[in-house]
Amino acid sequence: MKWTPGTDNDDVIDQRGDRGGGGGFGAARLTGGGLAAVVVVVLVARVFGVDISGLLGGGGGGGGPTTSAPRSDAPHPPAGADPDKPLVDFVKFVMKDIQGTFEAAFRAEGQPYRHAKLVLFTDAVSTGCGRSSSAIGPFYCPADEHAYIDLSFYRELRQRFGAPGNFAQAYVLAHEIGHHVQKLIGIEHKAQQLGRGHGPACSSVRTELQADCFAGVWGHAARGKGLLEADDLERALTAATAIGDDRLQKQSGREVNPETFTHGTSAQRVRWFRAGFDTGKLGACDTFSARDARDL
Repeated sequence: MKWTPGTDNDDVIDQRGDRGGGGGFGAARLTGGGLAAVVVVVLVARVFGVDISGLLGGGGGGGGPTTSAPRSDAPHPPAGADPDKPLVDFVKFVMKDIQGTFEAAFRAEGQPYRHAKLVLFTDAVSTGCGRSSSAIGPFYCPADEHAYIDLSFYRELRQRFGAPGNFAQAYVLAHEIGHHVQKLIGIEHKAQQLGRGHGPACSSVRTELQADCFAGVWGHAARGKGLLEADDLERALTAATAIGDDRLQKQSGREVNPETFTHGTSAQRVRWFRAGFDTGKLGACDTFSARDARDL
């Protein structure tokens, strides 16, 4: 992916110097499967920001933010030389382009777009949704309209799973801002209604697949601007395939169980990313109109 260093972006708040504000977290309790299988799945969840609580069954483990705590948007960058400065520059560039794309899409419909913030943190962070750990990977909090990422996520991506390219990294950010788009257009109400009728897993899968599709909408715009290189799309689709619920369950040594899916199968994640990428239209991302999950 082509990008420009030195981008100014006030929507990115660097709090990596806070080191989690001195808070602590107990060890996650994971059950089911052998220890080796659990380690594999936890690593995948750590790298790709996947909530694995429904995949492993029982116990707590890897879920969302915990008890509520106040947060501040005051920047607190790390002291001294910053080895991650190029990565921070990349994140700032990508975030500006992602939100510019969605802002233009809203403007075309005569609707205002309210920018989300992205908080860079280390180890742990206080959010509007409660206190959280880097162990769950990147996430979005609708209560404060902030996305959160510990940059060690990208090191895990490179070291343990092979570098799929910076467009795949950008896809993850676009997915999280896709959740912000859902907040702005009121999707959470539709998801809640669906959850009451079909269960939370069904609602979660449709919500996550729509965020994948919204990420594809940004990818379409990035391609139109000439930002993509030859293998960028393939790398993004490889990442989407790697984090399908069915793939993760197989890797954990468990039987594939659609009733515990939270994000959709590999094929579904690829399909919905491609739906957004091929059309460039938010309207192509209606994952809630399908009558049955098998139609997604």
